[in-house]
Amino acid sequence: MKSSAELEQKTTEIDLTVPAFGYELIRDILLPEILGKETADILYWAGKHLARKFPLMSINEVISFFEEAGWGTLHITKEEKNGMEFELSSSLISRQFEMKTESCFKLEAGFLAEQIQSQRKMRTEAFEEIIKRHKKIKILIRWDFKDLDI
Repeated sequence: MKSSAELEQKTTEIDLTVPAFGYELIRDILLPEILGKETADILYWAGKHLARKFPLMSINEVISFFEEAGWGTLHITKEEKNGMEFELSSSLISRQFEMKTESCFKLEAGFLAEQIQSQRKMRTEAFEEIIKRHKKIKILIRWDFKDLDI
C-alpha cells in the first residue's frame, strides 16, 4: 500500500503534465502569430538565451533537460572532428507530422548550440533538419577550432 506522500507526489506529477493541444496552441499558432516572419530567428536566439539561463555541464545533462522540458528524446547519432549530429523524437513531434503541422525546432537547435558552445569553448551553430518519413528532427552542430569562445 502506498503512503499518502507517495500518492500526493503521483497526483502532483499527473497534474503537472501539459496536454498536447495546449502545447501546440502556443508553439504552432500563438508564437508564429506574434513573432511573424521572424519566428525562426527569434526562437533560435531564445533557445540560446535559455541555455545561458540553464548552464549544463555535460551532454547527459542536456539530454535530461530535453526530457524534462518536454522537448523530446535527444540522441547523439554522430560525432566528428568539426561537429555532432543529434536526433530528436517524441510523441508530440510524431503528432505534428501526422497532423501535417508546419513546426520549426529552432528553439531546441539554439539551446543545443549554446550548450555545446559553452561546454567546448568554441563558437557553435546548429541547423535542424526535419525527417518526415521517420518523424524525427535531426540537429546538426558545427564548430570551428579557429573560432574559440574564450
